[in-house]
Amino acid sequence: MSAPERIPPGGVTATDPAGAELLAHGALTVRGRISDASNAALYCTVTHEGREAACVYKPVAGERPLWDFPDGTLARREVAAYEVSEATGWGLVPPTVLRDGPYGEGMCQLWIETAPESDLLALVDAREPEPGWKAIGLAEVGEGRTALLVHADDERLRRLAVLDAVINNADRKGGHLLPTADGRLYGIDHGVTFNAENKLRTLLWGWAGEPLTGEALDVLKGLRAALEPGGRLAVALTALITPAEVDATRARAEALLETGTHPEPSGDWPAIPWPPV
Repeated sequence: MSAPERIPPGGVTATDPAGAELLAHGALTVRGRISDASNAALYCTVTHEGREAACVYKPVAGERPLWDFPDGTLARREVAAYEVSEATGWGLVPPTVLRDGPYGEGMCQLWIETAPESDLLALVDAREPEPGWKAIGLAEVGEGRTALLVHADDERLRRLAVLDAVINNADRKGGHLLPTADGRLYGIDHGVTFNAENKLRTLLWGWAGEPLTGEALDVLKGLRAALEPGGRLAVALTALITPAEVDATRARAEALLETGTHPEPSGDWPAIPWPPV
């Protein structure tokens, strides 16, 4: 028997149906555990019809209960984030499916190999960011010193900031940003999203209060239509999150269109996740 055809890491984009099909129907083999994950996250290979790829499998059985996210599961919210990402057409979340695995139902997501070096976040000893950077806020760096935390003024990050606002991402850390050698950027770890209450917590505040781009407004109009009762995206999300959360997602898209600007920190919830990376 010939060796399985490997899908190169990062070679299947978020809009390639081959990736989702492989994840959904392939045989999962656990290769190890990702030790720094707060919930059970297993590094696996998945094979199907002569094709093979690396992936992450997060079984529901390995999730820790969260008092502020009592409804649903982390796994289903991860898949819901992928569905919204796909509806934007931006392909910001790696192919992600809900399926049975060796430890029961869980989320299965294509493994993404990151570029060795990428300038997306930085700490600078300055009061204002340099051109090409956006300020996040001051951070303590030890011995009573502070530095300015900045992120790149990058179109890919700006798109991700819009996606996070729609899905109400409560944990957009630097380590959840995966740039690849081909110039794409993926966001991962979307288990704490879609809460009906405003819980947006992110490092991508650099555009707060600024006008949304024309592209973003067009995408939001499409999301609003797809989230209408009976709409394609609304139907997909209803199988993954609660009706109240679907309604809240629609309301967030509508609110962004009404204001025409990137959201600002509410003051009712910590604006930046900890640790930020």
